[in-house]
Amino acid sequence: MGEKAKRILFVNSEIYPYLPESKMANIGRQLPQGIQERRKEIRSFMPKYGCINERTNQLHEVIRLSGMNIIIGDVDRPLIIKVASIAAARIQVYFIDNEDYFKRRQTYCDENGVFFADNAERAIFFARGVLETVKKLRWAPDIIHCHGWISHILPLYLKKVYKGDPIFSDSKIVLSLYDDTPTAPFTPDFRNLVKFGGIKPADTAVLEEPTGINLAKLAAQYSDGIILASDHVDAGLAEWCQGLSVPILPYHPEAMESSAWLDEYNRFYDQF
Repeated sequence: MGEKAKRILFVNSEIYPYLPESKMANIGRQLPQGIQERRKEIRSFMPKYGCINERTNQLHEVIRLSGMNIIIGDVDRPLIIKVASIAAARIQVYFIDNEDYFKRRQTYCDENGVFFADNAERAIFFARGVLETVKKLRWAPDIIHCHGWISHILPLYLKKVYKGDPIFSDSKIVLSLYDDTPTAPFTPDFRNLVKFGGIKPADTAVLEEPTGINLAKLAAQYSDGIILASDHVDAGLAEWCQGLSVPILPYHPEAMESSAWLDEYNRFYDQF
């Protein structure tokens, strides 16, 4: 019998066509298909923002995966899981939904461009929602690849809370960094809100100042590999990551202009 196909879980902020085209949304669309074509198993997740038309995109709720509540700051909110297919790519996308966090039509800022006050809670809910859903799927990923700031809590939770779960015991984290780092600060109690499952204050020390850059550092701190996915990643953040003892894939603009970047990413996964 042949070697078991490696399993890659993609945790995305954006996927085209559910959100407008952008570097991140296009990678969210093209990467899972390209990796699947390179004989790996894949699953993809993203938030179900209110601007995503459920009828047009044929989303439907997966009742067997929905139903649990996630507690953040002593308030429990129901986790709703929806799914849709990108037929041309032969991939399914799972959506993390909750009426309080994701019903609004804007993604991260209101109509006046003001950063949502509960974005920290939304990131926490998204990360825990993905991990709990994967547990219900009983699909053990070899690699979890995080894209975009709203996924940046997941590496902490995987390494400090879920690592003992058999589903995640062998999972490695790959983090892609883009130029989407929020400039507005998160709520001052972010560090307290993120506490869960025995996480200690020392585990989140970098969030003492709850900025987008520090959230990215937290994600990098608990990652096993880092991809610089944009030529505009904050220079200080990129330099800080160089000090970590993990493999880093630099940004190669020439590769991004062809399918070569898919081969680069595929080889990067094969290191783990």
